[in-house]
Amino acid sequence: MRSHRYNALQLTVSVARYQSLSEAAAQLHITKGALSHQIKHLERDLGFDIFIRHPRGIVLSDQGRELLSVAEQSFQQIDAAIENISKNTTQSLAIGVTTYFASRWLSPRLTGFMQTHPDIRLRIQPMIDMLNFAGEEVDLAIRWGNGRWNDRTIVPLMNCPAWPTGNKAAYSLVKKEGIESALAQLKLLHDSKDSNAWSEWLELAGLGIEKRTDTLIIPDPTLRVQAVLDGQGVALNDDLVKAELQSKQLYRLSPVELADYGYYLAYEPDALKNAAVEDFIEWITTEAAGLNT
Repeated sequence: MRSHRYNALQLTVSVARYQSLSEAAAQLHITKGALSHQIKHLERDLGFDIFIRHPRGIVLSDQGRELLSVAEQSFQQIDAAIENISKNTTQSLAIGVTTYFASRWLSPRLTGFMQTHPDIRLRIQPMIDMLNFAGEEVDLAIRWGNGRWNDRTIVPLMNCPAWPTGNKAAYSLVKKEGIESALAQLKLLHDSKDSNAWSEWLELAGLGIEKRTDTLIIPDPTLRVQAVLDGQGVALNDDLVKAELQSKQLYRLSPVELADYGYYLAYEPDALKNAAVEDFIEWITTEAAGLNT
């Protein structure tokens, strides 16, 4: 089809839909005169009238009705094909992650992924409850812990042992009275009410501190770090707080560490049907292995 016929037919379909040159022209943001001229030019080119003009308006001729029926179906097929092609060339991917991990590790590296996968529309979804992301509409989540979960497919991402941290006052108390006495006086900051992290650490350290009731639960790890800085208690952290350690805002309180703690990828088994998920897993595991740093 010659391009001027194609364009004029699209305009003619709009006129037929509104059954008014004025309304169609307004919707198409062109003048009524320009629209009428293009339709008349198409009619001359085709050799028959598409519309019958009356003083009160226009109606489709028999030939026009037949032509417009075919044209509308064709345009719908073209639009559907374009939409389908667009969906196939642009993949979407939603990653659930804490703002703590996103800002301290993931974000500085994401440019590399986006440059190598420009066809993937990426969404980073900030989350706090990483154990329950069914309603978050994410394809994959990045969890902190020991990896002993059975609710999703779990893939190790990077080992990052956890150990107790405190501010300068807490560190001074440990130095003065020892870790057991100091922890008995300091509030333990937990990541969730069901977390066993502190219990595991205390057992590993061989400390006989009884189960505490004066604990504070702060699910958001970014807020938990701030709470330690503010002196609200002590928390288990990892190497992602190295900036605060180097600036001596935070202090490591013990060499004992939960060696199997770190970050893990969690996703539903059928998530891999989305090729973008596989691409992201391959990229991020490579980054975590230190091959592209």
